[in-house]
Amino acid sequence: MDTPLSTIAVVGLGTMGAGIADVLARSGREVIGIDISEAAAGRAIAALEASTARAVARERITEEERQDVLARFRTFSDLQAAANADLVIEVVPESYEAKQEVFRALDSIVRPETIIATGTNALSVTRLAADSAHPERVLGLHFFTPVQAMKLVEIVSSVLTAPQAVAAVTDLVHALGKEPVAVGDRPGFVADGLLFGYLNQAAAMYEAKYASREDIDAAMKLGCGLPMGPLALLDLIGIDTARTVLEAMYSESRDRLHAPAPILKQLSEAGLTGRKSGRGFYTYDAPGSATVVRDALTPLETSALAGETREVRSVGVAGSGTMASGIAEVFAKAGYDVVLAARSQEKADTAKARIAKSLARSVDKGRMTGEARDETLARIAPAGSLDAFAEVDLAVEAVAEDLEIKQQLFATLDKICKPGAVLATTTSSLPVVACARATSRPQDVIGMHFFNPAPAMKLVEIVRTVLTADDVHATVREVTAKIRKHPVDCGDRAGFIVNALLFPYLNNAIKMVQEHYATLDDIDAAMKLGGGYPMGPFELLDVVGLDVSLAIEKVLHREFRDPGLAPAPLLEHLVAAGCLGRKTGRGFREYARR
Repeated sequence: MDTPLSTIAVVGLGTMGAGIADVLARSGREVIGIDISEAAAGRAIAALEASTARAVARERITEEERQDVLARFRTFSDLQAAANADLVIEVVPESYEAKQEVFRALDSIVRPETIIATGTNALSVTRLAADSAHPERVLGLHFFTPVQAMKLVEIVSSVLTAPQAVAAVTDLVHALGKEPVAVGDRPGFVADGLLFGYLNQAAAMYEAKYASREDIDAAMKLGCGLPMGPLALLDLIGIDTARTVLEAMYSESRDRLHAPAPILKQLSEAGLTGRKSGRGFYTYDAPGSATVVRDALTPLETSALAGETREVRSVGVAGSGTMASGIAEVFAKAGYDVVLAARSQEKADTAKARIAKSLARSVDKGRMTGEARDETLARIAPAGSLDAFAEVDLAVEAVAEDLEIKQQLFATLDKICKPGAVLATTTSSLPVVACARATSRPQDVIGMHFFNPAPAMKLVEIVRTVLTADDVHATVREVTAKIRKHPVDCGDRAGFIVNALLFPYLNNAIKMVQEHYATLDDIDAAMKLGGGYPMGPFELLDVVGLDVSLAIEKVLHREFRDPGLAPAPLLEHLVAAGCLGRKTGRGFREYARR
């Protein structure tokens, strides 16, 4: 699609401005780069030279095409250079004063029909437009960094923006090979609006000493498939920038989840702003480096932490659902003898048959040999009663997420299991201590929260209560490593790490739809393309199940008593109507029945 916006000025040649200039010049546009700093202009030219040289080396463009791209990018130190631009994109620092100064100057320089776009991710586009002589031509154009790689561009209209300006810029974004998402003017727009609330809660979780920075980051990468953990991402974005965005969001929403965690203020005021300063949540080997180095907070090697452990040779898994059979498969593959106990022999046999199918798929895909499959299956003994757990060293329950059912089960395990056996619950949201108190040996009880599908997911959240014995904790960490999973330690509170950070984010996405701020498709696209999420929030909600999601959100709201965690009414309505997601054929979207 051709677009009349052929000459484009970029004001501010920091990382974002230089990235935008690179993409525009490669797309055949004449690009006027403007920055009062000659050093910044020089870096932008050098960056374009380097990126186009790489493209030639990879045979994506010819040397002649490279020279054309470089000739299309010229830099200046004076805004007057923008006089003939069809579009001006402003990416100066995030402050109203700095941006308004640019806007006011441009009013007397550019033609009346020139579109002026702000690259802000936190400030009000409407407020910036209202200060301009031609508010109808002002809009937001929010690219994501690194601009060359990230597909998402949020196009932000104010109530004053002319539809023709939006249409022209949308055509341009398509022509750049990017995905435009139309959003209204509110702090954070869609992607950052959802992302920064989540990052803020991760910072608060770390500040409360609930889990280490390494465990929080590993949990979100391994439990949600995210490309980076939240604290490493805050260091990359810049802790000062995150604080500015959150302040803007909080001033509008008054939602406590957006009030910047005090640690963000402390770090930014100390100059510990993340990678750019060489230190933030982590320490880097130099300012601007991505290489993390050890510091006083780096944990010791696991072996040094192990301490006394109990011997575990045989494992009992209670339950017959997907989670129970998945956990049994994981332990059997790692060489443990497994007793798989269900409410009846028939249910236990069905669960073992499910494992046989799963292992057969692994053989078909060349991941394991037929011999290894047979050995693994031979280690699993299905049983129709928990009495078969009399000699197991570790009992893991994976039954319904219902406290009464789990407490009855733990009371039974207490009577059957031998002294010294470790008793573990896979609960995702119930208090582990309530299971422990149903036994006469609460010191032997711990949480081992696996993620579905257990054979594929690498994470196990290890949840010790205030009563859990040290050797039980050390034993479960050791066993988790032996079954080739990554253990993260957390305390016994609702949601542990992953669900406590994931579900408020999902709830906020639902609120955006409920308030008609953006569509399901735009929000899903924004989080996949702008945040690197493997699934959009509504895809994920429909897979998890809306009833399961609502139950977890209610538990979080009850425990933390934060009004911002109250489940979105739209979620409650859908659950009440029986629209539970993929399993019922309808949730946020409709699915073809199989």
